[in-house]
Amino acid sequence: MNIKEFLEKENIGEVRVDEELTKHTTYRVGGKCNYFVQPSSIDNLVKLIKFLKDNNIKYKVLGNGSNVIVSSNVFNGVIISLTKLNNVEIDGEYVTVEAGFSVIKLSNYLANNYLGGFEFASGIPAQIGGAVYMNAGAYKSDMSEVIEEVTFIDENCNLVTLPKEKLDFSYRHSIFQDKDYIVVKVKMKLYKVKDRDEILTLMNDRRQRRIETQPLEYPSAGSVFRNPAEDIYSGKLIEDLGLKGFSIGGAKISEKHANFIVNYNNATAEDIKKLIDLIKEKVKDKYNIDLMVEQEFVNFGD
Repeated sequence: MNIKEFLEKENIGEVRVDEELTKHTTYRVGGKCNYFVQPSSIDNLVKLIKFLKDNNIKYKVLGNGSNVIVSSNVFNGVIISLTKLNNVEIDGEYVTVEAGFSVIKLSNYLANNYLGGFEFASGIPAQIGGAVYMNAGAYKSDMSEVIEEVTFIDENCNLVTLPKEKLDFSYRHSIFQDKDYIVVKVKMKLYKVKDRDEILTLMNDRRQRRIETQPLEYPSAGSVFRNPAEDIYSGKLIEDLGLKGFSIGGAKISEKHANFIVNYNNATAEDIKKLIDLIKEKVKDKYNIDLMVEQEFVNFGD
Protein backbone atom coordinates (compact mmCIF):
# COMPACT_ATOMS: atom_id res chain seq x y z
CA MET A 1 0.00 0.00 0.00
CA ASN A 2 1.41 3.41 -0.97
CA ILE A 3 0.94 6.62 0.98
CA LYS A 4 -1.97 7.79 -1.20
CA GLU A 5 -3.87 4.52 -0.68
CA PHE A 6 -3.11 4.54 3.04
CA LEU A 7 -4.41 8.08 3.56
CA GLU A 8 -7.59 7.36 1.59
CA LYS A 9 -8.28 4.06 3.36
CA GLU A 10 -7.50 4.99 6.97
CA ASN A 11 -9.22 8.39 7.06
CA ILE A 12 -6.37 9.84 9.13
CA GLY A 13 -7.61 13.43 8.86
CA GLU A 14 -7.48 16.32 6.44
CA VAL A 15 -5.07 15.72 3.54
CA ARG A 16 -3.77 18.22 1.01
CA VAL A 17 -1.60 17.40 -2.01
CA ASP A 18 1.23 19.65 -3.28
CA GLU A 19 0.59 22.13 -0.49
CA GLU A 20 2.49 25.44 -0.41
CA LEU A 21 4.32 25.63 2.92
CA THR A 22 4.43 29.43 2.76
CA LYS A 23 0.89 29.19 4.18
CA HIS A 24 2.11 27.31 7.22
CA THR A 25 5.22 29.16 8.40
CA THR A 26 5.27 32.52 10.17
CA TYR A 27 8.17 33.65 7.96
CA ARG A 28 5.87 32.92 5.00
CA VAL A 29 8.63 30.98 3.23
CA GLY A 30 8.96 27.39 2.02
CA GLY A 31 8.43 25.18 -0.99
CA LYS A 32 5.71 22.65 -1.69
CA CYS A 33 5.29 19.31 0.06
CA ASN A 34 3.92 16.12 -1.52
CA TYR A 35 1.37 15.65 1.26
CA PHE A 36 0.18 17.91 4.07
CA VAL A 37 -1.72 15.92 6.69
CA GLN A 38 -3.66 17.08 9.75
CA PRO A 39 -4.44 13.98 11.85
CA SER A 40 -7.81 14.20 13.58
CA SER A 41 -6.70 12.41 16.77
CA ILE A 42 -3.66 11.21 18.68
CA ASP A 43 -4.47 7.61 17.69
CA ASN A 44 -4.53 8.59 14.03
CA LEU A 45 -1.23 10.40 14.43
CA VAL A 46 0.35 7.25 15.91
CA LYS A 47 -1.06 5.18 13.04
CA LEU A 48 0.34 7.65 10.48
CA ILE A 49 3.81 7.81 12.04
CA LYS A 50 4.00 4.01 12.18
CA PHE A 51 3.09 3.71 8.50
CA LEU A 52 5.63 6.35 7.47
CA LYS A 53 8.41 4.72 9.49
CA ASP A 54 7.58 1.22 8.28
CA ASN A 55 7.72 2.43 4.68
CA ASN A 56 10.75 4.74 5.05
CA ILE A 57 8.77 7.79 3.96
CA LYS A 58 10.25 11.17 4.85
CA TYR A 59 8.14 13.24 7.22
CA LYS A 60 8.30 16.33 9.40
CA VAL A 61 5.98 17.39 12.21
CA LEU A 62 5.14 21.07 12.00
CA GLY A 63 3.52 23.05 14.78
CA ASN A 64 2.55 26.65 14.20
CA GLY A 65 5.52 27.10 11.86
CA SER A 66 6.76 29.83 14.18
CA ASN A 67 10.26 28.61 14.88
CA VAL A 68 11.28 27.06 11.57
CA ILE A 69 12.93 28.14 8.34
CA VAL A 70 11.65 25.84 5.58
CA SER A 71 13.69 25.82 2.38
CA SER A 72 12.29 26.54 -1.08
CA ASN A 73 12.96 22.95 -2.13
CA VAL A 74 10.10 20.52 -2.63
CA PHE A 75 9.61 18.42 0.51
CA ASN A 76 9.42 14.91 -0.92
CA GLY A 77 7.35 13.33 1.79
CA VAL A 78 4.69 14.21 4.36
CA ILE A 79 4.38 17.35 6.45
CA ILE A 80 2.27 16.60 9.52
CA SER A 81 0.35 19.45 11.14
CA LEU A 82 -0.96 18.93 14.68
CA THR A 83 -3.52 21.75 14.46
CA LYS A 84 -6.46 19.36 14.90
CA LEU A 85 -5.06 18.04 18.20
CA ASN A 86 -6.54 20.85 20.24
CA ASN A 87 -8.48 19.37 23.16
CA VAL A 88 -8.03 20.94 26.59
CA GLU A 89 -9.30 19.86 30.02
CA ILE A 90 -9.16 21.69 33.37
CA ASP A 91 -9.27 19.81 36.66
CA GLY A 92 -8.80 22.27 39.51
CA GLU A 93 -5.25 23.64 39.14
CA TYR A 94 -4.28 21.01 36.57
CA VAL A 95 -4.60 21.58 32.83
CA THR A 96 -4.18 18.87 30.20
CA VAL A 97 -3.84 20.15 26.66
CA GLU A 98 -3.07 18.52 23.31
CA ALA A 99 -0.05 19.57 21.28
CA GLY A 100 -1.86 21.50 18.56
CA PHE A 101 -3.51 24.07 20.84
CA SER A 102 -2.31 27.65 20.33
CA VAL A 103 -0.20 28.98 23.22
CA ILE A 104 -1.67 32.46 22.87
CA LYS A 105 -5.25 31.14 22.83
CA LEU A 106 -4.46 28.92 25.81
CA SER A 107 -3.13 31.84 27.85
CA ASN A 108 -6.41 33.71 27.34
CA TYR A 109 -8.48 30.60 28.00
CA LEU A 110 -6.67 29.98 31.28
CA ALA A 111 -7.02 33.61 32.37
CA ASN A 112 -10.76 33.43 31.72
CA ASN A 113 -10.85 30.32 33.92
CA TYR A 114 -9.08 32.13 36.79
CA LEU A 115 -5.81 30.22 36.43
CA GLY A 116 -2.48 32.02 36.85
CA GLY A 117 1.11 31.06 36.12
CA PHE A 118 0.93 31.00 32.33
CA GLU A 119 1.01 34.75 31.70
CA PHE A 120 4.63 34.62 30.53
CA ALA A 121 3.54 32.64 27.45
CA SER A 122 0.76 34.98 26.35
CA GLY A 123 2.77 36.33 23.41
CA ILE A 124 4.52 33.16 22.22
CA PRO A 125 3.25 32.45 18.66
CA ALA A 126 3.52 28.68 18.92
CA GLN A 127 1.47 25.59 19.54
CA ILE A 128 1.87 23.78 22.86
CA GLY A 129 3.85 20.94 21.33
CA GLY A 130 6.39 23.30 19.81
CA ALA A 131 6.60 25.31 23.02
CA VAL A 132 7.45 22.14 24.96
CA TYR A 133 9.96 21.04 22.30
CA MET A 134 11.83 24.36 22.58
CA ASN A 135 11.10 24.90 26.28
CA ALA A 136 9.84 28.27 25.08
CA GLY A 137 9.82 31.14 27.50
CA ALA A 138 9.68 34.86 28.14
CA TYR A 139 10.09 37.28 31.04
CA LYS A 140 12.51 34.88 32.80
CA SER A 141 9.98 32.05 32.88
CA ASP A 142 9.60 29.02 30.64
CA MET A 143 7.43 25.98 29.98
CA SER A 144 9.37 23.69 32.32
CA GLU A 145 8.14 25.73 35.30
CA VAL A 146 4.50 24.79 34.72
CA ILE A 147 4.80 21.33 33.15
CA GLU A 148 4.00 18.29 35.30
CA GLU A 149 4.31 15.59 32.63
CA VAL A 150 4.39 15.13 28.86
CA THR A 151 2.86 12.39 26.72
CA PHE A 152 4.73 11.65 23.50
CA ILE A 153 5.19 9.11 20.72
CA ASP A 154 8.55 7.42 21.14
CA GLU A 155 10.87 6.03 18.46
CA ASN A 156 8.94 2.72 18.46
CA CYS A 157 5.57 4.43 18.00
CA ASN A 158 4.50 3.81 21.59
CA LEU A 159 2.67 6.44 23.63
CA VAL A 160 4.79 7.26 26.68
CA THR A 161 4.16 9.67 29.58
CA LEU A 162 7.08 11.00 31.63
CA PRO A 163 7.36 13.59 34.43
CA LYS A 164 9.25 16.76 33.61
CA GLU A 165 12.23 15.68 35.74
CA LYS A 166 13.04 13.06 33.09
CA LEU A 167 12.73 15.38 30.09
CA ASP A 168 16.07 17.22 30.33
CA PHE A 169 14.64 20.74 30.35
CA SER A 170 17.10 23.63 30.30
CA TYR A 171 17.33 27.04 28.61
CA ARG A 172 15.49 26.64 25.27
CA HIS A 173 16.13 22.90 25.36
CA SER A 174 14.33 19.64 26.04
CA ILE A 175 14.91 15.94 25.43
CA PHE A 176 12.62 16.21 22.40
CA GLN A 177 15.35 18.02 20.46
CA ASP A 178 17.69 15.06 20.93
CA LYS A 179 15.33 12.11 20.50
CA ASP A 180 12.93 10.86 17.86
CA TYR A 181 9.93 11.77 20.01
CA ILE A 182 6.73 13.65 19.12
CA VAL A 183 4.89 15.60 21.83
CA VAL A 184 1.14 14.94 21.76
CA LYS A 185 -0.17 16.07 25.16
CA VAL A 186 0.98 18.07 28.17
CA LYS A 187 -0.22 18.22 31.77
CA MET A 188 0.50 21.48 33.57
CA LYS A 189 -0.01 22.70 37.12
CA LEU A 190 -1.05 26.33 37.55
CA TYR A 191 -2.73 28.14 40.44
CA LYS A 192 -6.16 29.61 41.11
CA VAL A 193 -6.58 33.38 41.27
CA LYS A 194 -9.49 35.39 42.62
CA ASP A 195 -9.22 38.28 40.19
CA ARG A 196 -8.71 37.38 36.54
CA ASP A 197 -8.44 41.08 35.68
CA GLU A 198 -4.97 41.11 37.26
CA ILE A 199 -3.86 38.42 34.79
CA LEU A 200 -5.52 40.13 31.83
CA THR A 201 -3.96 43.48 32.76
CA LEU A 202 -0.50 41.93 32.92
CA MET A 203 -1.03 40.18 29.59
CA ASN A 204 -2.25 43.40 27.96
CA ASP A 205 0.74 45.34 29.32
CA ARG A 206 3.11 42.76 27.87
CA ARG A 207 1.23 42.77 24.57
CA GLN A 208 1.71 46.52 24.33
CA ARG A 209 5.40 46.12 25.16
CA ARG A 210 5.78 43.59 22.32
CA ILE A 211 4.08 45.93 19.89
CA GLU A 212 6.50 48.68 20.85
CA THR A 213 9.69 46.59 20.76
CA GLN A 214 9.14 43.81 18.21
CA PRO A 215 8.56 44.01 14.43
CA LEU A 216 5.11 42.45 14.48
CA GLU A 217 4.15 44.24 11.27
CA TYR A 218 6.29 41.84 9.17
CA PRO A 219 6.43 38.04 8.93
CA SER A 220 9.14 36.67 11.23
CA ALA A 221 9.76 33.73 13.54
CA GLY A 222 10.61 35.51 16.76
CA SER A 223 14.10 35.65 18.22
CA VAL A 224 16.67 34.20 15.84
CA PHE A 225 19.50 33.52 18.31
CA ARG A 226 19.64 32.32 21.89
CA ASN A 227 21.32 34.68 24.32
CA PRO A 228 24.92 33.46 24.87
CA ALA A 229 24.72 34.15 28.62
CA GLU A 230 22.29 35.56 31.17
CA ASP A 231 23.79 39.04 30.89
CA ILE A 232 24.80 38.90 27.21
CA TYR A 233 22.02 39.57 24.72
CA SER A 234 22.27 38.53 21.08
CA GLY A 235 20.25 41.53 19.93
CA LYS A 236 22.67 43.93 21.62
CA LEU A 237 25.70 42.22 20.01
CA ILE A 238 24.08 42.47 16.57
CA GLU A 239 22.98 46.06 17.11
CA ASP A 240 26.46 47.13 18.28
CA LEU A 241 27.84 45.80 15.00
CA GLY A 242 25.63 48.28 13.16
CA LEU A 243 23.64 45.56 11.44
CA LYS A 244 20.13 46.84 12.13
CA GLY A 245 18.38 47.24 8.79
CA PHE A 246 20.93 45.18 6.85
CA SER A 247 19.25 43.03 4.23
CA ILE A 248 19.91 40.17 1.84
CA GLY A 249 17.28 39.70 -0.83
CA GLY A 250 13.90 40.23 0.82
CA ALA A 251 15.14 39.37 4.33
CA LYS A 252 16.18 42.12 6.71
CA ILE A 253 17.53 42.46 10.24
CA SER A 254 14.78 44.35 12.00
CA GLU A 255 15.39 48.03 12.71
CA LYS A 256 13.20 47.66 15.79
CA HIS A 257 14.90 44.61 17.35
CA ALA A 258 18.21 43.28 16.03
CA ASN A 259 17.54 39.69 17.09
CA PHE A 260 14.62 39.51 14.66
CA ILE A 261 14.88 38.84 10.95
CA VAL A 262 11.81 39.89 8.98
CA ASN A 263 10.44 38.99 5.58
CA TYR A 264 9.91 42.52 4.37
CA ASN A 265 9.88 41.94 0.60
CA ASN A 266 9.07 38.41 -0.58
CA ALA A 267 12.13 36.84 1.04
CA THR A 268 13.08 33.24 0.46
CA ALA A 269 14.26 30.85 3.15
CA GLU A 270 17.65 30.99 1.48
CA ASP A 271 17.77 34.80 1.94
CA ILE A 272 17.08 34.32 5.65
CA LYS A 273 19.73 31.60 6.00
CA LYS A 274 22.37 33.76 4.29
CA LEU A 275 21.56 36.61 6.66
CA ILE A 276 21.82 34.30 9.68
CA ASP A 277 25.17 32.97 8.47
CA LEU A 278 26.46 36.52 7.98
CA ILE A 279 25.42 37.56 11.51
CA LYS A 280 27.07 34.49 13.01
CA GLU A 281 30.29 35.20 11.12
CA LYS A 282 30.47 38.86 12.12
CA VAL A 283 29.66 38.19 15.80
CA LYS A 284 32.30 35.45 15.87
CA ASP A 285 34.90 37.76 14.29
CA LYS A 286 34.18 40.67 16.63
CA TYR A 287 33.38 38.99 19.96
CA ASN A 288 34.61 35.40 19.52
CA ILE A 289 31.09 34.22 20.40
CA ASP A 290 29.37 31.41 18.53
CA LEU A 291 25.72 32.43 18.40
CA MET A 292 23.31 29.49 18.58
CA VAL A 293 20.34 29.67 16.23
CA GLU A 294 17.04 29.25 18.06
CA GLN A 295 15.16 28.48 14.86
CA GLU A 296 15.24 25.17 13.01
CA PHE A 297 16.34 24.75 9.38
CA VAL A 298 14.08 22.33 7.50
CA ASN A 299 14.68 20.63 4.13
CA PHE A 300 17.90 22.43 3.21
CA GLY A 301 19.63 19.16 2.36
CA ASP A 302 22.64 19.81 4.59
